[in-house]
Amino acid sequence: MSARPGITIIGSGFAGLGMAIKLKEAGYHDFVILEKADDLGGTWRENTYPGCACDIPSPLYSFSYELNPGWSRMFSRQAEIQDYMRACVEKYGLAPHLRFGEEVVGLEYDDAARDWRVLLAGGETFATNAVVSGIGALHVPSLPAIPGRESFAGPSFHSARWDHSVDLTGKRVAVIGTGASAVQFVPRIAGQVSRLHVFQRTPPWIHSKPDFPFSPRAKRILGLPGAARALRNAIYWALEARALGFTVDPRLMGAQRKAALRHLADQVPDPVLRARLTPDYMIGCKRVLISNDYYPALARDNVEVITDGVREIRENSIVDSTGRETEVDVLVYGTGFKVTDALNEWRIVGRNGRKIQDAWQDGVEAYHGTTVAGFPNLFFLLGPNTGLGHNSVVFMIESQVRYVLGCLRLLSRTKARALDVRPEAQRAYNDRLQDRLNRRVWNEGGCGSWYLDEHGVNRTLWPGFTFEYWARTRRPRREAYELIP
Repeated sequence: MSARPGITIIGSGFAGLGMAIKLKEAGYHDFVILEKADDLGGTWRENTYPGCACDIPSPLYSFSYELNPGWSRMFSRQAEIQDYMRACVEKYGLAPHLRFGEEVVGLEYDDAARDWRVLLAGGETFATNAVVSGIGALHVPSLPAIPGRESFAGPSFHSARWDHSVDLTGKRVAVIGTGASAVQFVPRIAGQVSRLHVFQRTPPWIHSKPDFPFSPRAKRILGLPGAARALRNAIYWALEARALGFTVDPRLMGAQRKAALRHLADQVPDPVLRARLTPDYMIGCKRVLISNDYYPALARDNVEVITDGVREIRENSIVDSTGRETEVDVLVYGTGFKVTDALNEWRIVGRNGRKIQDAWQDGVEAYHGTTVAGFPNLFFLLGPNTGLGHNSVVFMIESQVRYVLGCLRLLSRTKARALDVRPEAQRAYNDRLQDRLNRRVWNEGGCGSWYLDEHGVNRTLWPGFTFEYWARTRRPRREAYELIP
């Protein structure tokens, strides 16, 4: 790249596109969106496994200023969500700002110039005044450290790298992992394979999925003035009400637990299988999943749920902790993503040569999940502790985008070159944040999850209602930042 953009956005998922749309709306046109792949979409480009769909209702899992009365169903599938994002690019004129095939491998702050140098995978570098990271968290697949994993002779792949060239018809397939992705793809392949062996370490809590197609009449009604907005608002407040057990007191999760147990009992009549699928931890400690077809898929005659841990993977088989060997033809990993480590793996060098790994040696953290002390004009969308267990992250993205714009306006008003959050402000914010998290279900619910880092600290989730986060990020506090002339 030969140009020197004022602002560089990394990633073209909901975060990157949302930032770009609001930059143009605010009069900032000197920016680029760098995307490592050859298409936009982020999570919705990477995940193409069978049955891939959103688990937040589509009227809410979309931009508040770009409502879509034409969703085909309440919980849209991957392709439709990516099409929605493409439509946003076209409507808001973002195509000239997009640069595909440009993978960012490093960021280095120039103390003298008060600029960032962006390092690309091809060896090229360029300077920019501000960087907005929109890479999100669900993009680096996590593969388990199982002995012999590389020795498996048949096809093997992670759900986020689904190999569509592999025909599963009549094959003996093993699935390792029973998280959000597996709950969606297992029902789609169970009727296709000859045998399906699902290796489950910890059963998830699952609610029924209130999914249905929107009829032509419903779409016409949603196209009336205010109708789509009313539906979105109703869904938002219904999900916020569901968050009482998450954000106030874990003991308020009782109703959700009863609903999940009733759903399990209704769909799994076999008491032995039902016992295997009943979690022994508090609901909400791990991500609560939704599905109407996962339990029936596990109850099929050709499907086996194995709760003994995987000890070893061999050339044509899997050996569990009891020594039992199961021969399989194809191996699919539904083992999630590297969430708390994704940002920490970047090569980012801030003021005075300080590396991001040094700043985060005790764990990833940021001020409002967005700015990090020692790294001026670097903004993280969906950064530390901005994830949710109950509502739409697109709402969080919009709150953060507004906050970043507030920071940019603060720079314009004060004629400063850069701003850097003060360490004491970041420390105070995160101390309060962790104090709240320590008393919530994710830390007290009796489970281990990807929400927690290697020290058992929750670096992923926001502990309150989403409207709390919206209120706290309405505008940046000038006293929390050092303004660099």
